[in-house]
Amino acid sequence: MTRTPTRRLLVLALASATAPAWAQQATDPQAAFGIAPSSAPAAPALAPAPVDNSGFVVSDIRIDGLQRIGAGTVFTYLPIERGDVADHARIAQAVRALYKTGFFEDIKVDRQGDILVVTVTERPAINKLTLTGNKDIKTEDLTKGLKDIGLAEGETFDRLALDKVTQELIRQYNNRGKYNVEITPTVTKLDRNRVDITIAVKEGKAAKIRHINLVGNDTFEQKQITDSWESGESNWLSWYRRDDQYSREKLSGDLEKLNNFYLDRGYIDFNVDSTQVAISPDKRDMFLTMGMTEGEIYKVSKVEVSGDTILPKEQIERQVLARADQTFSRALLEISSDSITSTLGNIGYAFAQVNPDLDVNRENRTVAINMQVVPGPRVMVRHIDFKGNTRTSDEVMRREMRQFEGSWFSQVAVDRSKLRLQRLGYFEPGSVDVETKPVAGSSDQVDLVFNVKETTSGSFVFGLGYSQLSGLTTSVQLSQNNFLGSGNQVSVEAQRNVYLKRYSFSFLNPYFTDNGLTLGYNVWWREFDNSEFNTAQYSSTSAAGQVVLGIPLTENDTIRATFGIDRNEIFTYRGATPESIVRYIDALGERTFHSWRTELAWARDTRNDYLQPTRGTLNRVSLETTLPGSTVEYYKLNYEFSKYWPISSALVLNTRFELGYGDSYGSDKTLISCQMLPGQPQIPGGGATAANAAASGGCAPGSVQTSSYTATGLPFFENFYAGGARSVRGYRDNTLGPQEAPYSNGASTYLQPIGGALKTVGSLEMFFPKLFDSPAARISAFIDFGNVYKDYDAFDAGELRASAGVALMWRAPVGPISISYAFPIRNKGDVYDNNGTRIREADEIERLQFTFGGAF
Repeated sequence: MTRTPTRRLLVLALASATAPAWAQQATDPQAAFGIAPSSAPAAPALAPAPVDNSGFVVSDIRIDGLQRIGAGTVFTYLPIERGDVADHARIAQAVRALYKTGFFEDIKVDRQGDILVVTVTERPAINKLTLTGNKDIKTEDLTKGLKDIGLAEGETFDRLALDKVTQELIRQYNNRGKYNVEITPTVTKLDRNRVDITIAVKEGKAAKIRHINLVGNDTFEQKQITDSWESGESNWLSWYRRDDQYSREKLSGDLEKLNNFYLDRGYIDFNVDSTQVAISPDKRDMFLTMGMTEGEIYKVSKVEVSGDTILPKEQIERQVLARADQTFSRALLEISSDSITSTLGNIGYAFAQVNPDLDVNRENRTVAINMQVVPGPRVMVRHIDFKGNTRTSDEVMRREMRQFEGSWFSQVAVDRSKLRLQRLGYFEPGSVDVETKPVAGSSDQVDLVFNVKETTSGSFVFGLGYSQLSGLTTSVQLSQNNFLGSGNQVSVEAQRNVYLKRYSFSFLNPYFTDNGLTLGYNVWWREFDNSEFNTAQYSSTSAAGQVVLGIPLTENDTIRATFGIDRNEIFTYRGATPESIVRYIDALGERTFHSWRTELAWARDTRNDYLQPTRGTLNRVSLETTLPGSTVEYYKLNYEFSKYWPISSALVLNTRFELGYGDSYGSDKTLISCQMLPGQPQIPGGGATAANAAASGGCAPGSVQTSSYTATGLPFFENFYAGGARSVRGYRDNTLGPQEAPYSNGASTYLQPIGGALKTVGSLEMFFPKLFDSPAARISAFIDFGNVYKDYDAFDAGELRASAGVALMWRAPVGPISISYAFPIRNKGDVYDNNGTRIREADEIERLQFTFGGAF
């Protein structure tokens, strides 16, 4: 660009962020332009020449002061080009255009001969934006809001925008009842025309509602009116419910509830006359006063249905709950309207509306109701799309749909589809949302979009350890309920140490066929020392293979059958293994058990979520039995019940109960011990079994029976156990129930849990879903009870154990984690018989317990 000697210099200095007054007043050139020396280096200062009101022809344009912004960008916005006449009006227009870009904080327009010189000072770029101290409003939410107004890293810094953000944050915190909030923005200048911005938030504490005063409620007590309000006076539960924290939004909602309270009871003329909110000088206490006029009670004079009802009018009329001579209730109208729209929505009228038309007769204090039905067009579902499923394939989600593409829209089918997705366990609780989008240009088609947020659907555990007792221990376990997004369940485990070698693999395809037939299989092999699991001391080597088949009966009912074969070899140790177990093995005459095993189970599940249900019931009944021809023929019955009761949005009660019982069937085997009489010849073997010596009364001639033991009842290795984090919390795993001493020392003080054939366990657990904002964690308070008995004849309610405590459940990225702390409230010490022999040791208490893996 060519430079020419300075002949005339016109200087325009602007310092504000908006176009100055001179740019809008183009009448006096002397007011718009001033004479000043040039800032260009080596440019001689000449005497000013007269200014021609007609301006000058621009031969060239020069942009000075640019650092980050290219000259081409400026020329794009500049309304003056070479060859144009630049007068004061055109220059004012150019300045305004450049200011509107938001790139500059100062603009000067000079003239050097016929060259137009534009000198700019760029606004700095935001290098880093930091938020500190904000807890009530999440950082990601604030960052997104700041980005929407241009206050983000890499953007041009605007001081005015920062001031607006500061005021908006103060307003947001004031709406949350925090009037002591302090917002301190700090701008730090850096090189290369950059700045760092730090917004420090000091939230302070929310103002508490100390008193609520209703004026004019002559018919109802204030407590009855405000019982459902989100706002409440400070009390001992406010730390959890947070109802004493004032906010404008909560108050608006409570005023709406106040209005609904009276309208639901027939007070059509009810009115809130005034609302006053007072705050203490220290901005810590709030005082609310609402004045009202109740008015009179109105009754319904008549009810009719009009419009295009689609269905027979009589069918629609039956869904209207309001009746003549009843007290008017807006709640009944809303329920009736929802019922009608749902009915029409189930047959394709997705946009049906019901408009209640009220004819109020204030003289007679009556209301005539006309339910006007506007069905709208009948719509068909064109497409069903899924968003947010980064791992789970569309096919897995689509097979849960009960609303199909190309069929009439049905609200029931859409709701059922949503519930089935929630019950998969692949998504965050409450994250499944459905959007109904009209198709552009078509009044009879809609698209459905299911939005989900995926969560951890399995666990991975890798362990490596060493101890003098067990040596080197290695373990790897992978469990996935949604393997590679296919919906299949896969579990692989390998563990090895001195006491345990275990390898297992399981696979389950919940949709082996399109109609929901489930098929899977389990294979495992194990060498195990039971003494490490707080059970009777014996070891076993076992292997099994199973096939699993599931058949859906209804949306909530399923039947599952398991068929398999297993082999279990038991090793007992005299002096270490309990007496009953040693004698069971001796009476049976075998230590290797072969079984053909089958299990039939029926389950009905109406819970609304797999991970964190808040309502619904689970019932499960199962029968496990070995088939005739197995080494031991026995059966096990088990019943599980769990029901979730939504008491409020902040409280969910779970009642849980489990009952198990087992026994043998078929013929028993008996071991008879015999002793030879004095003077009789010895008989090899010294005794006989009941099967081959019945003719002699159980013993060979010349001998007498000294003792006998029959292998009957549920086999010891199939006994039920209780106690632990998944049973009765606060007690060590598997330690409740019958105990027994080793075979060689019946009076031993070392007793071992041996389990029993009857198990009864229950729990009352209250969940607090609002204690954590994260859906991945929840806390609860519980009371557990239960025990294990030798058989049903030994049941004694007085022997039930109980504990109370709190628990934290967290779905960690590697799998679910549960931590509980419990206080036993019904436990027992040592128990002795009449001979002073201890027959049961004191309960083993374990208050803090931790589990990893498995569903909550």
